Amino acid sequence: MEEGGSLAGAAARELREETGLSVDVKDLGPRVAETSGYADLGWADGMFQDNFFHHRVTSRHVDISGQEAHERAHHAGHRWWALDELAASIDTVHPSVSWS
Repeated sequence: MEEGGSLAGAAARELREETGLSVDVKDLGPRVAETSGYADLGWADGMFQDNFFHHRVTSRHVDISGQEAHERAHHAGHRWWALDELAASIDTVHPSVSWS
């Protein structure tokens, strides 16, 4: 997060940089989850906090050209999940979700 910036502002900026989707901060939905802990990302390590916001999209196009080179080097890919697929998956998904 940039000095003096808001959490929603940082989320909108990261969304644009990492997916190519530009969203005005006022159009970003509410924060729906948070996770924190130690992570070694390969290019940075330490304590991290991730905040997740709700936002519906009409396009499924993802453009990772805004990522920095070290981010692209560690990017494993992306995919869109239907809710039932996500609920049935045995893959590790963050943030952890309870499907009860």
